[in-house]
Amino acid sequence: MLRDHYVFSNGRLNRKHNTIYYTDDQQKQTPLPVEKIRNLHVFGEVDLNTKLLNYVSQFDICLHIYNYYGFYAGTYYPREKTSVSGFLIIKQAEHYSDRHRRVYLASRFLEGGVHHMLRNLRRHKVENEESMYLIQKEYNKSQEALDIQTLMGHEGVIRKHYYQAFAQMLKQDFSFERREKRPPRDPLNALFSFGNTLMYRTVLSEIYRTTLNPTISYLHEPSTKRFSLSLDIAEIFKPLVVDQVILSLINRKTITKKHFDVLDHEICFLNDEGKKRFIRAWEDRLETTVKHRQLKRNTSYRYLVRLECYKLIKHLLGDDVYKPLKAWW
Repeated sequence: MLRDHYVFSNGRLNRKHNTIYYTDDQQKQTPLPVEKIRNLHVFGEVDLNTKLLNYVSQFDICLHIYNYYGFYAGTYYPREKTSVSGFLIIKQAEHYSDRHRRVYLASRFLEGGVHHMLRNLRRHKVENEESMYLIQKEYNKSQEALDIQTLMGHEGVIRKHYYQAFAQMLKQDFSFERREKRPPRDPLNALFSFGNTLMYRTVLSEIYRTTLNPTISYLHEPSTKRFSLSLDIAEIFKPLVVDQVILSLINRKTITKKHFDVLDHEICFLNDEGKKRFIRAWEDRLETTVKHRQLKRNTSYRYLVRLECYKLIKHLLGDDVYKPLKAWW
């Protein structure tokens, strides 16, 4: 079974005898089973060369790089072999350029996200009843939006209500005033930032394995230097995957305040042990399976992301109308 592999320590990655070796600071070599790797995530300071990049390309492995604080820096992904389609890129651009078609897709991404936010809050319905009402009310108003700017305004209000209610479901004292991304200034914001970064990379890795172009998006504005389609699709999955992992880690005390460091009294981030604990829970969550109602077989959360990409492709090609995933289990 393919799985993601994470490198936290400093060292070197190289190809040797038709496999990948990781060599640490003490020159100890560890072979990595290249045929079982889906993505490589590098958090430590690691040297590598083009020989390695050529090799991982043969196995369709994406290489994601993060800085010391766990923030995403960039991705090396194999040259497209069969996963390119000029026809689909044109269709993606047409749906972006047409205001009505763009707003429709953007609204569906928001719809999926709101469904999973309410699903999370429903588990503590008594405490969150008012927040759920306010979120639903704001979402209903968003369905009348005729442009992206208005829709994003509603999305911001929904997120504000959601985060306030989310903090009340935590069993540890994690103070939280508002969502702060750049930089995160408290442990809960650091967890959201780290988890969302992993979510964006997971979505991006699945987009790379389809014919979608990751730079053409609908809810988030396309721009230079970012793969905004991964932000769109991640809206559906963040409450379903990231927020559930955070709730579990905090309420089971798998992660406590000792798993965070603060830089210059401003930037809060997970330390190495905190990252490892988060990623273990993250991988478990992504490999969790549910019985798919159409496919009639067990399907992992990770593959649900890929299926969302396929559904979007069908919509863009006019084969089906896109409807976002809404967890039924």
